[in-house]
Amino acid sequence: MSLSPEDLDRHRRHILLKEIGGPGVAKLRAASVSIIGAGALGGPAALYLAAAGIGQIELWDDDRVERSNLQRQIQFTESDTGAEKAVQLARRITALDPAIHVDIKNERFADGAAPSGNILIDATDNFQTRFLLNKFAHANGRYLVSGAASGWSGQVSVFASGLVAEAPCYACWIPEMPPAAEACDEVGVVGAITGMTGSTMALEAVKLITGAGEPLIGRILLIDGLRCQMRTVGLRRDSQCPVCSI
Repeated sequence: MSLSPEDLDRHRRHILLKEIGGPGVAKLRAASVSIIGAGALGGPAALYLAAAGIGQIELWDDDRVERSNLQRQIQFTESDTGAEKAVQLARRITALDPAIHVDIKNERFADGAAPSGNILIDATDNFQTRFLLNKFAHANGRYLVSGAASGWSGQVSVFASGLVAEAPCYACWIPEMPPAAEACDEVGVVGAITGMTGSTMALEAVKLITGAGEPLIGRILLIDGLRCQMRTVGLRRDSQCPVCSI
């Protein structure tokens, strides 16, 4: 697709990068991304993807803004308290770039849901939804960019089972609910860690769309905020996985 003069001006810093350039910006403008969760991870991911010029963004979230969210969900302000998260985040996106088409799904992702994006961003905070998203991504041949943050730590990976040979799916790594799993509102988290994690998820989506660099397929990035260290660990496909080995 051709770029408008406004696009050329808005995205000139991306155009200067040899790994993106004009063709990459056009790919971003033609791309569609579904973001499941408009909170601490989905907010920064959505804003960076919007700033990158993603043409279509679909937002899934049924929650409303609470004052306790503001410590980490910097896409919202005090005046947003009580408002629907997906609606307010959509307003922030279109304020950044009015040309982006934003589709609001003001509902909780559940079995039978069908996000439209070619890339799925798992910015949820519970394992049940993560398992459902993973099954959908594998069955429908979609890239799944998954992130999580808790305490001082964050993690990001890209699951591409069914798209890349021998690539693991989320269930290869976590096959069932961990026995010590805690709800998001039962643990503390440093706001900046969620920002680092969410922006890294956006980075991975940009790489997948433009073909730049090496996405985190078959690897997981671990962020240690207390030591300010990052490391990657390899993930392998489970030949007995109930999701991707069928």
